[in-house]
Amino acid sequence: MMKDKVTIQDIADALGISRNTASKALNGSDNIPSETRNKVIKKAIELKYKQFAYMETENLLTKNPGNIALLTANLPSTSHFGSRLISGLEKRISAEGYNLSIHIVRDIERNSLILPNNFEISKVDGIICIELFDMEYSKRITSLGLPTIFIDCAADMLYPDLEADLLLMENEHSTYYMTRKLIQSGCSSLGFIGDYNHCKSFNERWAGFSRALTEAGMQLDLNQCVLNPDSEFFSEADWMDERLDQITDMPSAFVCANDFIAVNVMKSLKNKNINIPEDIAVAGFDDAPESRIVEPHLTTVHIYSDEMGITAANMLLSRIQEPSQPHQITHIQTKPVFRDSTMTIETSHIHTS
Repeated sequence: MMKDKVTIQDIADALGISRNTASKALNGSDNIPSETRNKVIKKAIELKYKQFAYMETENLLTKNPGNIALLTANLPSTSHFGSRLISGLEKRISAEGYNLSIHIVRDIERNSLILPNNFEISKVDGIICIELFDMEYSKRITSLGLPTIFIDCAADMLYPDLEADLLLMENEHSTYYMTRKLIQSGCSSLGFIGDYNHCKSFNERWAGFSRALTEAGMQLDLNQCVLNPDSEFFSEADWMDERLDQITDMPSAFVCANDFIAVNVMKSLKNKNINIPEDIAVAGFDDAPESRIVEPHLTTVHIYSDEMGITAANMLLSRIQEPSQPHQITHIQTKPVFRDSTMTIETSHIHTS
């Protein structure tokens, strides 16, 4: 005789699992394997448990997992904002039944405009590109016709040519604000360190830096800047020492394209017995863990990496569902964080952790 009321315990007993596991499976917990969840749902339908009583098995069970391909020339390290971004992204897409596969694009593949060997177009539902700043290779990817989102892109990319969604952190306004505050605090000359042609983000930071100088009526002195190609910043250990030695008239402050560069600048200045911030102020961008370890603590710009990952996932999932919608160019807010590496700055309404 059929029971009048089926309980979660009945489902658990029928499958030989704990009540807690059955409950989590029915509630869509991320901690339950899809195979277990499918078995629990199937049994709930068979036993006509509550809302499952009138459902057909094939309509509710999780479909075969889809696949989102992550393409990158350089897999972000744990200190890179992209590492946390990928974590937030993966959690979001997995909740929708997608797996994330990672494909490293080597120089030979990028130069030849070919896809990684382990990339199978027929098994990919969508593409996410991070640390891919080559315009021609970007066009090669979008030519596949798959839903695609870029996290940052080539500095010279014209948005109408991209034919994909683009997500960036807000770069220009935060750098402009930080540079303006440095000028207001008494910095009479400022130099920029970083390759503004490396990517769209660096380019926007350069634009914000330059705009602050222009509005303050200050002349940009390229002799006080280090604008070498980005690859050179990762060369010899004493490369930054040598570049700073070439600056005969040091500025009052350096605004750096990211925290990695800023920390190296600080090390080189210390090697030259230049005090920070008394002699030269230094600011970065990213709010990387190193920015809170280096002495003095680094003024920087905080990126909401987890939120960017979730937003990227939502944009791509939306593109998969509605491929013909207009492409989105989206910036996620950032926050200047003023610390000890810059002079005393009035920081009302600004984060100072």
